[in-house]
Amino acid sequence: MLHIGRKILLALLLTPAVVMAAETETTASNTQLSLDDLRTFTDVFNLVRNNFVEELDDQALMSAAIRGMLTELDPHSSYMEAGEFRQLDDSSRGRYSGIGVEIVIQNSQVKVAFVMDGGAADKAGMVTGDIITSIDQTDLRGRNLRRAVDNLRGKVGTTLEVTVKHENGEVSTLELVRDFVEVDSVFSRPVDGDYGYFQITHFTRKSADELLEQIEYMKENHEGPLKGVILDLRNNPGGVLNPAVTMADGFLDDGLIVTTRGRAEKQLEYTAKPGQWLDSIPMVVLVDRSSASASEVLAGALQDHGRAVIVGEKTFGKGSVQSVLNLRNGSGIRLTTSRYYTPSGRSIQAEGIQPDVEITEIQMVENKDQRKREADLDGHLTGEKAMETVNFDSEVSAADDYMMYQALILLKAASILSNGIN
Repeated sequence: MLHIGRKILLALLLTPAVVMAAETETTASNTQLSLDDLRTFTDVFNLVRNNFVEELDDQALMSAAIRGMLTELDPHSSYMEAGEFRQLDDSSRGRYSGIGVEIVIQNSQVKVAFVMDGGAADKAGMVTGDIITSIDQTDLRGRNLRRAVDNLRGKVGTTLEVTVKHENGEVSTLELVRDFVEVDSVFSRPVDGDYGYFQITHFTRKSADELLEQIEYMKENHEGPLKGVILDLRNNPGGVLNPAVTMADGFLDDGLIVTTRGRAEKQLEYTAKPGQWLDSIPMVVLVDRSSASASEVLAGALQDHGRAVIVGEKTFGKGSVQSVLNLRNGSGIRLTTSRYYTPSGRSIQAEGIQPDVEITEIQMVENKDQRKREADLDGHLTGEKAMETVNFDSEVSAADDYMMYQALILLKAASILSNGIN
């Protein structure tokens, strides 16, 4: 989970005077590096630089040493070059720098699947179905296409030359200027008339605002109150923490949302304030094994407070907090600094969130049961008119999305019970 906001400058001053001062300083640690330890590092650095089979760049070697130190800590701590750091910051803002297209690799070709309105590609005349054959005069044939597509991204304001082959066979060379492309993280639609479906694909700084905006829109454009809500966090890897906390607050009136505990940072507690976005409306949260980090924080808070029924698979179990710290040369590090705990004190780390109703994705098969009912028999007696029942038919197919189909059944059952229907 990313905490982005405060800027911390970290400087490594490897001079004898500083090392000597460190040796004489009294601290709680018994594992301080000695001057000999630092000399060993320098020795290894020089041995690799002078003797490796291929010539190495000193900066690249230093970056590799830093990466190695961080990746040895845990799977989520890492070092980012300046470009990677900018991309991470842009991602947290719900944007990226590019030309405004969605690409698919098809038949060893780079095909344009979608062109965003107003983007650089749209302004230059690129259309869906175009094949990108070269980027900056580099032919894409025989190259790693995924890596080549990465070249479509870059610093805002920079230009690139793209050659495309249109579906009619014509070839055009376009000069494009990279710009920010906004990426939505929340998608919604009404389901079965009276139920709201909200999917959160990842958490950016604006995700909570997106969700509230779509909730308000659905409430204003729906005849009568919504009978239930599905919040879909499946395949959501997490992202920025604060929007997840804001969403939990939007569905709760009070109480603890999440606690973070670490060694260097003091314990942080996030609590809900009075007022809900969807007061008293039954709610189901869908999760799976790929729901991680902020997704688990949100699901855990709603589960502990009994605000929602959690449906699906046990979640990923990423309950660690990564602080993002920028360095003086424009690069940065992502460092694990604390762990998440749900309102009841459960640790999410490596444990995940256990659903209230566990449902695994299944493959539906055709029901070939041809057994007859009484009404199918010749000469059967007629019965009295049956009492009116609730129809559980749904526009969501159990074969296409079994978890969501079951979630709708739960919501409809809650609606029946709340209305006192027997």
